[in-house]
Amino acid sequence: MRVDVRNNDVDQALRALKRKLQREGLLRELKRRRAYEKPSERRVRERGDAIRRARKLARKQAQREGLLPAPKKKPSPVARRGRNGPAGSSG
Repeated sequence: MRVDVRNNDVDQALRALKRKLQREGLLRELKRRRAYEKPSERRVRERGDAIRRARKLARKQAQREGLLPAPKKKPSPVARRGRNGPAGSSG
């Protein structure tokens, strides 16, 4: 995994790295492996994960077929910032 640091902005690169790790599921995996998980607890967790995945798939399918409304679009970061200028600037 690679993250480029632009203009010596390490904080922004760190945020990008955290986003990539979150998207890949590595943070969740590390947290899960910190302590021993009993086989029965593992089965319960995996069953719950499978149920959540199936519900998500069914929800997306229903949205595609028009049975459920599509999720609302989030405004782009530029559009959110555009009204009041850059974050933290006070005139």
